[in-house]
Amino acid sequence: MMSLATLEMLLSVNEGQLIEEIIISLLATPQLAVFFEKHPRLKKALLKDLSGWKKDLKQRMQDALVPAQLSEEFELYRQSLGISTDAFFIQLPNVIAKLHQLDSPFYREAYQLQSEKIENRSARQSLFVQRWRISLILQVTTLHKELLEQEKEQLLAELQRRLALSGNLEDILGENDRAAGRLWDLTKGVNMTSAYNDQLLSRYSEFLRQQPELEKIAQLLGRSQSAQSIPDDSVFLEPMTIMEKVPETVPEQVNGLNQSDDILRLLPAELAMLGLEDIEFEFYRKLLEKQLLTYRLQGDSWQERKVLRPITHHHNEEQPRGPFVVCIDTSGSMGGLNERCAKAFCLALMKIALADNRSCHVMLFSTEIVHYDLLSIDGLEQCIRFLHQTFKGGTDLAACLQETAIKLESKQWIDADAVVISDFVAQRLPDELIQKIKIMQKKGKYRFHAVSVSNYGKPSIMKIFDHIWRFDTGLKSRLLRRFSR
Repeated sequence: MMSLATLEMLLSVNEGQLIEEIIISLLATPQLAVFFEKHPRLKKALLKDLSGWKKDLKQRMQDALVPAQLSEEFELYRQSLGISTDAFFIQLPNVIAKLHQLDSPFYREAYQLQSEKIENRSARQSLFVQRWRISLILQVTTLHKELLEQEKEQLLAELQRRLALSGNLEDILGENDRAAGRLWDLTKGVNMTSAYNDQLLSRYSEFLRQQPELEKIAQLLGRSQSAQSIPDDSVFLEPMTIMEKVPETVPEQVNGLNQSDDILRLLPAELAMLGLEDIEFEFYRKLLEKQLLTYRLQGDSWQERKVLRPITHHHNEEQPRGPFVVCIDTSGSMGGLNERCAKAFCLALMKIALADNRSCHVMLFSTEIVHYDLLSIDGLEQCIRFLHQTFKGGTDLAACLQETAIKLESKQWIDADAVVISDFVAQRLPDELIQKIKIMQKKGKYRFHAVSVSNYGKPSIMKIFDHIWRFDTGLKSRLLRRFSR
């Protein structure tokens, strides 16, 4: 069966303009216009995808198959092009009968053209073929519009679903244009959502706002890398203007004698030569050669002068921020408030990762390890599943750190921040693992952070971390934080 792309090429139908009209009419939909006014950052993210949408839509249109009826009619049209006038009129009754059988829109006009009395048979043939071609082009254009309308409805439904989801999450996770763009990308892989899931994200986001100290720790941890002043490799000359004091010939004071051609400041002895005919020519010679003795009047003047000097620019450049690998203790001792704090803190790190265009991988560890990639294509679904998790079981911190160390050795996780959220009431770590982490800290750009939700963590475990962030969830600490706000 012939493809629509083949038929379109042969008939020179331009679908690009049709697709452009569909996109424009889609964006002009009233409900989308209202949404874009409310969420301008999501509009920017959407506009970036337009070129990809147009390309995909054009490809689907080119791959669409032509209906068998239209394909047969076009084949009949092509067979009628390369024959002589006599053969054409011999086959014309059969052609019209075939058009009637195919229920072609051109049948009525073809029947009328057959009945018209035009003496020039060649002109009749040319007119018939031209009208037939116009009919085929109209049929193909109509087919394009029908397919585009179907695509438009599907695209509008997908667009509304993704915009609704992104709009609900922008207030929770969208801190800037870059975060809004990542949210828009994340909605591609979401198959379904529910009001309960939105409420779950909103509930943990609200809990995070009620714990400003916890969010502050996340911000400090996410931006723990300091800026350093780095000179440019190339040194170039930059023009600059300076003021300098230069001698200036102005009538300020006599500063000796000099030779010049300044007649106004001649010495009387030089001027006397003009009165003697024998030496008058000597005066003119000295005047031309600027050798007349004159008074030197000199003063000082400040003038601007442009000079070139070598410049080396220094700029503060932040060290590149790598992905987050967040290890969360899901043992029984981490239940209750500790669980809520751990999930809210992970949500805060996810917001930072979105804003800074970083990856965020979560590892839940107890006796087993469960992985969640929160910023993958289906990251929102994984985030919802993570928030639904219940913390219970034992603690195997060594296995989690061992797997984290293996993950950090891959190129994808270069310059990563490994964050362990736990009460650190666990067994002693093996010496081999401690030594391996120390080597990674020295040779690589990896940072190991500990977020302790208890004051009873074992110091022998926590000493391997570069930074220790404390957020005690005990009753006394909670009361102190509340009264200090």
